[in-house]
Amino acid sequence: MPQGQIRKALSGFYYVYKNGVTYQTRGRGNFRNRNITPLVGDQVIFESENLTDGYLLEILPRKNELIRPQIANVDQGIVITSCVEPQFSFNLLDRFLITLEYALVKPIIFITKTDLLDKEAFQQMKKIQKNYEKIGYTFLLPKREDRQEGVRELERCFPERSTVFMGQSGAGKSTLLNAISPELQLKTAAISESLGRGKHTTRHVELLPLYDGLVADTPGFSAIDFLEMEASELSKQFPEFVRASASCKFRECLHRREPGCKVKEEVETGEIMPTRYENYLQFLNEIEKRKPVYGKNKK
Repeated sequence: MPQGQIRKALSGFYYVYKNGVTYQTRGRGNFRNRNITPLVGDQVIFESENLTDGYLLEILPRKNELIRPQIANVDQGIVITSCVEPQFSFNLLDRFLITLEYALVKPIIFITKTDLLDKEAFQQMKKIQKNYEKIGYTFLLPKREDRQEGVRELERCFPERSTVFMGQSGAGKSTLLNAISPELQLKTAAISESLGRGKHTTRHVELLPLYDGLVADTPGFSAIDFLEMEASELSKQFPEFVRASASCKFRECLHRREPGCKVKEEVETGEIMPTRYENYLQFLNEIEKRKPVYGKNKK
């Protein structure tokens, strides 16, 4: 039986790519009985007598998957974050980073709309860049006068990787992809001034060939809930916490009220960003107050 990759899922159909040809398929009924949902990015075994009437037979093991957006086997996630219109948000950026860390996806931070900043505001963004790079993240901050510089840096990330774009609504994901590859002709929408955020213009997930790799444009959203993560797992998604926690007095330290906590000590000395710690405490509170989700597969 042939093996291929799901490149698009739309209206109950799965579009499987193999050797330059795309086959329209449906999932077998036993997928539903086994509570299996095929995802864009899945490697699959399928059968098809023609290009429009195929069936998925088996989903091969995934190396990872994301819930929002629903996509599998991702190598890296580019978090598109606006510095203005909508305003830069430490909280939202960290939500995306933690989501990607949990899914074992490499995060790359890309800042948009730097041309709208004055010199002082741009210098503030440079400080933020330095702090996140210290943690170990790739943080792309295009110059105010040369937006194409950032596009060129991004293009070098694509070859031989499966990349997902994610970020707040209105941050400019589709606009950025159009700048990278105008022939994609992805729809863009203006910012809704009354809401201070963008309209959702991307309606489904699709993997698009780009610069010898695959890129997915996905719906933007202004909130992420940690539906699968347990409280004990959260601090492990903060690389700087992982490094510091080796010196905590208690092995399962939650870095909240425990004595001898190295994480809290490094927050006080400035080694760990206060915004990251504040966001950690907020996320921890959200997870602990979360209502149980039944029928979900635990990680």
